[in-house]
This record gives sequence, C-alpha cells and structure tokens, in this order.
Amino acid sequence: MRIPGFRQPVGVAPAGLAVVGGALALAAVLAAPGAARAAAEQDWPAFVLVAGLLLVGLVAHEDGLFAAAGHALARVCGRGVVLYAAGCVLVVAVTTLLNLDTSVTFVTPVLLYAARSRGQDDAPLLYACLLLSNAGSLLLPGSNLTNLIVLGHGAVSGREFFDQMALAGVSAALVTAVVAGVAHRRAFGTKLTPPDRPEPPVVGVGLAAVVAVTVLMLALRSPALPVALVGVLAILVRWWRNGMAPSVAVGQLGAPVLAGLFGVAVALGTLGRQWSRPEMLLAHLDTLSTTVVAALASVLVNNLPAASLLAARPPPHPAALLIGLNVGPNLFVTGSLAWFLWLRAGRGAGGRPDLRRACTLGLLTAPLAMLAAVAALSVSH
Repeated sequence: MRIPGFRQPVGVAPAGLAVVGGALALAAVLAAPGAARAAAEQDWPAFVLVAGLLLVGLVAHEDGLFAAAGHALARVCGRGVVLYAAGCVLVVAVTTLLNLDTSVTFVTPVLLYAARSRGQDDAPLLYACLLLSNAGSLLLPGSNLTNLIVLGHGAVSGREFFDQMALAGVSAALVTAVVAGVAHRRAFGTKLTPPDRPEPPVVGVGLAAVVAVTVLMLALRSPALPVALVGVLAILVRWWRNGMAPSVAVGQLGAPVLAGLFGVAVALGTLGRQWSRPEMLLAHLDTLSTTVVAALASVLVNNLPAASLLAARPPPHPAALLIGLNVGPNLFVTGSLAWFLWLRAGRGAGGRPDLRRACTLGLLTAPLAMLAAVAALSVSH
C-alpha cells in the first residue's frame, strides 16, 4: 500500500522554500558564524526528530497498524460524542508524552479509522487532532519542540514545567476541544455505511519501531538521533523484506520543506542573537501582549523559527511566550510544522483534510484558548 503523494498546501513550492531557507542560512553563516552555529545547535534536533517520526509512521501505516488501532478504539468507545471525547483525550495524552508531531503523525490515522468503523463522519476527530496537538502541547517540555528551544537557556525539570504550565495547558486544550466539538455538533448524528473490516495488521517491524520510538521519547532528554536511526532501520528492513523502495520513503519526508524551515529557523535564530530589538520588544510587553506577539510571529514565519528568534536571549515572560508559540499556530497553516504533518497523515489514511475549514476552526478556537491559558497562568501564579 502506498501513501498518496503530498500536495503542497501553500503557494510556495517545496523547492522554492528550500532555496530560500538555504540562502538565508548561508547569509547567516557568512554574517555571524558563531551565532549561526549556536542557532543551528538549538534547532536541528526538532527537524531530525520529525524525519524519524515520519519514517516510522510510514512503515506502521504500511503494516496496517493504524487501521487496526482505529477499529479497536471504536469498539471500546461507541460513536458520537463519546468517541469524540475519547479521541481528544488520546490526542492530548500522546502530545504530552510523545510530542505533538508524534500525535499528528500517529494519531490522525487512528482517529480516522475509528470514526469510519462506526459509520461516523470523521471530520470532528480529523480537525480536533490538529488543533489539540498544538493547543495540548503545554504540559511537558518534550510536548512541543518550541518548549525545548525556549527552555534552552536554563535547566527546568519536567515536574517544574508541569507545575507551572499545567493549568494553562489543560485550559487551552479543554477550550479547544469544546469549541471544535460544538462547531461539529451536527456531524455527531451523521450515520454512514461502515467500511469493511481491515485486514489484520502485520506484527513486525512497524510495531517494533513504534514501541522503540515511544520508549526513546519517554526515556531520553535528546531522542532526535536515536528516533531517526529507528526510522531509517525500519525503512531498510521493510525494503529488504517486502521490496518497498527507499525512494518512496524519501518522497514522503518532504525534505525540501524540512530543509527550508530549518534554514529559516537558523537565520532567525542568528538574527535574534545579533539584534537586540526582539529582546527589547518582549521586555516592554505584559503577559497577554507577549502571547499575542508570539502567536503572530508563529503565523508569519512558523513557530520553530519564531521560537529561535524570540528566545535567542532569555525572554522575560517564557510561559506566555510558549502559549503564543504553541496555541497560536492554530490560527493559520503557516503556524507550525504540525499542519504539514497532519495533511500528510490525513491524506495518507484516505481522509480529506480541508485547509480552509481547518483555518476557520483555528481562527475560532485559538484566540479563546489563548485567553483561557493566559487567565489560568495568572491564577496559577
């Protein structure tokens, strides 16, 4: 089974993005080699980790693991609001423990198969997975790679981070789930013809890779390289046993998009280290204003480059900055890499993710979720 090719979601071609990112990174290296090196060291784990997760997800999909997991979830939870609520809890749990990119890559197909197996419209769970993966990534440092970038200036334990961000993170996730559910309330009563039961999954390299990635994400502080190695090994084993060409995996990575975003992140991280204006701006903002600026920066340049720019020096309101960087990307497709991964996962599982619909829901949920998170942050402090 081959996953359908990804259709570029925005107007800039992948090759064009790669060229722009490469040119900006080169300019940064030439202008300030030391700052560029520091920015690259801060950013590269995010992109290596994503590449490894995509490779593991491809092998797991080929083995039928997602279809089987979706049908199992549907059998336990039934249909309608109960299935939606269980799906939301699953998204937040996976996002918290294994990172939001893992959530959109692994959980999106599970939720689609779960909805279909119950004859239910898959739209509520499809869009909730994207929105909650972003909004629910405030609970642990590893939940979102922007957390790691912002925390790069000081050691903060997972317990300390959770104690500080728990109320804000739960508030953002709850508001997002409720608003998205209300927006899809009519879809819960839709009755579709359930598809045929999928073939039994192949218990082999795909399952082993998912388990290995889960353990690595939980056990290691810096799992990027080990996760990437697991992904490469899984693809090679699949090729050796079943003849899936490595070129298929390379095509699924979307390397030009990843490379382009990395180049932009390095360039902006370098700029933030050489230019004091972002630091001065943040120093004059209160908590809510910091959140708004971070959200807008995420939409303008993507949240990973925005984090590199705004956290190149220790920010005065790191918690508020993270709310904007994590929840703000729900406003538009350019906000985070999770949008790209969600599109790939949804289309690969036979879904029909619609960017206009997703952006409309994001514009509805993100401001309310950010307000709730900032209010919760003020209460918890």
